[in-house]
Amino acid sequence: MIDLILLHPPTIYDFRKKNILFGPIADVIPSTPVFEMYPLGFVSLTSYLEKRGFKVRIINIALKMLLDQGYDVEKEIKNLNPKAFGIDLHWLPHCHGGLRIAEIVKKYHPETPIIFGGLSATYYHLELIKYPQVDFVVRGDSAEEPLFQLLKSLKNKGDFSSVPNLTYKEKGEVKTNQLSWVPSDLNHINIDYSQIASSVRRDKDFWGYVPFYGWETYPILSALTCRGCTYNCPSCGGSASFYNQFCKRKRPAYRDPEQVLADIKLLNLLVKGPVFVIGDICQLSEDYAQKLLSLIKKQRIQNHFVFEFFKLPEPEFVEKIKKHVKNFNVQLSPETHDQNIRPPFRSYFENKKLEETINLFLNSGCNKVDLFFMIGLTGQTYNSVLQTIDYCDYLLGKFNKKPIPFIAPLAPFVDPGSLAFENPEEHGYKIFYKRLEEHKKALEMPSWKYWLNYETNWMTREQIVDVTYKSAEKLNQIKFKHGLISEKRFEQTKTRIENSLKALEQIDKFVKNNCNKIEGRRNHVFTPHYPTICEKDELRWPVIFSGIKLPQTVVKTFFFIIRNILKIF
Repeated sequence: MIDLILLHPPTIYDFRKKNILFGPIADVIPSTPVFEMYPLGFVSLTSYLEKRGFKVRIINIALKMLLDQGYDVEKEIKNLNPKAFGIDLHWLPHCHGGLRIAEIVKKYHPETPIIFGGLSATYYHLELIKYPQVDFVVRGDSAEEPLFQLLKSLKNKGDFSSVPNLTYKEKGEVKTNQLSWVPSDLNHINIDYSQIASSVRRDKDFWGYVPFYGWETYPILSALTCRGCTYNCPSCGGSASFYNQFCKRKRPAYRDPEQVLADIKLLNLLVKGPVFVIGDICQLSEDYAQKLLSLIKKQRIQNHFVFEFFKLPEPEFVEKIKKHVKNFNVQLSPETHDQNIRPPFRSYFENKKLEETINLFLNSGCNKVDLFFMIGLTGQTYNSVLQTIDYCDYLLGKFNKKPIPFIAPLAPFVDPGSLAFENPEEHGYKIFYKRLEEHKKALEMPSWKYWLNYETNWMTREQIVDVTYKSAEKLNQIKFKHGLISEKRFEQTKTRIENSLKALEQIDKFVKNNCNKIEGRRNHVFTPHYPTICEKDELRWPVIFSGIKLPQTVVKTFFFIIRNILKIF
């Protein structure tokens, strides 16, 4: 019998039935706007609990709903029989889908405990626990040990007063245990994808474990270096101030380089896709980063690595990456071209330094440099956003079609617990929704425009939406001009933006007439598969299959065979 089933919900439970303009809220991340990519914590929780004798299953409800219009969520949940259910509320956009899934679970399994966890669950734990379909909330950024103790208490029918980080109900009264489990390092956990592979075979449910839409043709996996952050970006719900105030974490917790390498070696055996190293490896120290790079070099791993840097690395360190890693890519987030706006975001750097760093990476054999810009920043005006696109044009000309620029809105929410959410006036924000229930109701509106929980002193909500499409249109033209995209791709993106603007105008009229549900036949504009500002393959890094990049049809056939073999046993 399964002890715990972890369910990953969609953003909006009934997205398959509604006409919803999702907009570009997920165009620059691997998942769709349904946010079907479950948190990496699902893997660490599964590994931790399985090694301690509990059987854990993952079911990606969001992905199954996305793949199959006829997939019956209630039928699957009704036929499950674990000792407990877990639902993630790590990212706030899952508040609608998560609570609705919990209602369905409680409908068919009224006596089975339902446990919520994640950063947003931590922030809203006192509001969340008051919902009748929620029995427990595990708080903090490291739920492995508290969840283990909770499952032991449930198994032994003991009390829950000694379980750290737990919020629960006892005879109708809310109880809040001390948030005392805050490990100083992460050496007690591992990201064991081999355990996930074993679980797929045991549960005969391939798609329940797939991380996100399209993963079977693009098998990227992650290696975790730390939890927590040393920076205080105003709009980030994973900033140092959030972790300090709501997770009681004074400083980031790291995993030893040897443990990170062990995960990478395992990934190398399982897939030849890119390995995304989560967290700036220089955040603790260059010594930590140097040790990890040295370990990678000794193993001669062929997979492409993706490194993210929260601040610009020094030239000497760029040279170290070149010497230690054969295939690597980097992500940089300057946020804006405007040096007067940039200071609150991570460490300040001038555009001259950014351009020098890009040049260093490109001359050091880096395969791809991704640059991420954002819309909705403190001090950012409508014209400033468009000037950022001009800067992208300049960079593409200077570096001969490299690096690859992206721009996206801060959407759908300013994160709860971020500096901008907690002290909006100080940072020039106006927050429309504060409570969990308010965000849940906002997601019932037919357009991403009405999900936005903020505007700024420099741009209204309408202007943020409008400049998002305007900047996307302009960047599309620039990418075509520099040969980054084909004429066909250019025309496709242009048409998508035009269709989205028409749909937005239609929705605005409905909302003005107090009608929040758009009737009529669904078309591609109202589906989560419909990207707006860029195609997903623009985000992708090289994939190695035994030294050869196989056609997608071959990869799809391979996974089709595996899936059907699993059905036989």
